[in-house]
Amino acid sequence: MSRTGADLSGSEARRIALTAQGFNSLSRQGELTPRQMRKVIEQLGLLQIDSVNVLVRAHYMPIFSRLGGYDSEVLDALLLKKPRRYFEYWGHEASILPIDCHPLLRWRMAEAEQGRGIWKQLVPYAGERRHEADGLLNRIRMEGPLAASDLTGKKASKGMWIWSDVKHALEWLFWSGKVAATHRRGSFERVYDLPERVLPQSVLQLPTPDEVAAKRMLLALAAKSLGIATADDLRDYYRLPGANISTALQELLEEGTISSVRVEGWKQQAYLYKDARAGRKLRGASLLSPFDPLVWHRPRTERLFGFRYRLEIYTPVHRREYGYYVLPFLLDGMLVARVDLKADRRNNTLLVLGIHTERDAPEHTFMCLMDELSVMASWLGLSEGVIVL
Repeated sequence: MSRTGADLSGSEARRIALTAQGFNSLSRQGELTPRQMRKVIEQLGLLQIDSVNVLVRAHYMPIFSRLGGYDSEVLDALLLKKPRRYFEYWGHEASILPIDCHPLLRWRMAEAEQGRGIWKQLVPYAGERRHEADGLLNRIRMEGPLAASDLTGKKASKGMWIWSDVKHALEWLFWSGKVAATHRRGSFERVYDLPERVLPQSVLQLPTPDEVAAKRMLLALAAKSLGIATADDLRDYYRLPGANISTALQELLEEGTISSVRVEGWKQQAYLYKDARAGRKLRGASLLSPFDPLVWHRPRTERLFGFRYRLEIYTPVHRREYGYYVLPFLLDGMLVARVDLKADRRNNTLLVLGIHTERDAPEHTFMCLMDELSVMASWLGLSEGVIVL
């Protein structure tokens, strides 16, 4: 028991969370192997995908943040290697997930087939426009892997969220599990094919757990990746709806997968994963993607680190507080600064558009941040280095 009467102090909870997320004893030295990359993905449970490429695609960053510079083509090859160990689907938003998660997400596919739990623009393809989606599915069956641009003769999007009817139909097919993503092209366009031509038969033939059991197993995976969390933290990890969550949590408590604990300063009930531990070697520096699972659930970030963080990509320029693509800076187990970055590939430079340090940041924050920015520039192949504007 801590002196406050809570089971865990805020510092202990933070160390548990950082250790569960792979930030215990950062070394980030030497050439990385596919095995090390697989370990990170296994530890995190998924890599979130995002189309924004002002710095680097989001799914590349978590491995860099934990292990340092690496060849992204090695990760690309690992993700596409057959038989597939990973697949793309809706986990925490669009995500790369271990193939074992496929049966656990079939309830989401079944809901999408009925027009539930999906974007409203896709709902008609589960009903009155189903024949259009079926026609596209038949073309893929007959012609092989296709992207939206292959079917329309032009780019699938006229803007960030302005999609063609073909793209909407394909996305409904993808969401409902009737097609799977084979890969993404250099333009980040998703290519679709039949699941049986993309995913291992051994996985497709696995029995489908009932929805409650699947959500319980996803919550258990979230608990393992988070270490310590509230019910909302756990639900958010795989974006689970609220129904049946309390039942699933109670079952996890009864089987000993998690235990109830009180954390100093937390208003909500906390849950501790059975194998979680509070690592002590939290020295080191790391820049985090806005889509890193350590920080993607903003209430948790604020609760753990006292760091209020919002992504301002969609905020009008005149209303932004910190910048367009702002990365938190982790130093010795605390979030001590944020930096607005852009990869200027034409001029081979990493542009630092803004730096903001926290009030309690240590004196050596700026020096450590500049060192880390140099490491990032080298990893991104920006040979002219870092320019602070």
